Amino acid sequence: MIFSGYDVTNASPFVTQMDYRQTPAIFIADTAGLDFLNSVATPVDEQVEWISNGEGLLAWLDQAGLVPRAALEAIRTRSTPAELDDVAARARELREWFRGFVRAKKGRALVAADLRELEPLNQLLERDEQHAQIVADVASGVTAFELRAQRRWQTAESLLMPLVEVLARLVCDEDFTQIKACEGAKCTLLFADHTRGHARRWCSMAMCGNRAKVAAHRKRAKEQANG
Repeated sequence: MIFSGYDVTNASPFVTQMDYRQTPAIFIADTAGLDFLNSVATPVDEQVEWISNGEGLLAWLDQAGLVPRAALEAIRTRSTPAELDDVAARARELREWFRGFVRAKKGRALVAADLRELEPLNQLLERDEQHAQIVADVASGVTAFELRAQRRWQTAESLLMPLVEVLARLVCDEDFTQIKACEGAKCTLLFADHTRGHARRWCSMAMCGNRAKVAAHRKRAKEQANG
């Protein structure tokens, strides 16, 4: 699965391999599609890849809440490590292809002509195996029936489908004029700005926002000392 010539074998070798049991992924984008793009990131100095192999993909999908844990365990049991690693490679390829689309289009409204570039996404959506099912939702003693989509988790390849879906929902549900890149000097994280006034500048104040404040304070102090 090649998207516009992107080959995951050409990815940067300077990537920190994560212990998926210890290090949580970053979910700051306020929309699942961009959280997926942020599954590789440089939040400080080194690039971090959360889905470098099959186990990483399973862990990230679990943290993102995109696949039921029972389905993840069933797929792990039925699949070989090589099969899971192959799906992870395809997920990274999908991610980097779509990152190119987002970086090219962010900051402006999408137009009908942009649909041509999304044809690979539509082709993947055609392969999804979903069916609708009536389920009961009981809250505070009140029962409500809901028609809910259920996905058939047949093979390791089915793990790609929730990723394809969140990217499609990003295109259909988000205002691309408010999709932004963090202004941190080395940060690569993306987010959807849902703040009042659309004034968000940072992935988070705890990471890049505070570092920028400290850097600005030091710069002012230095200028005053030299003034």
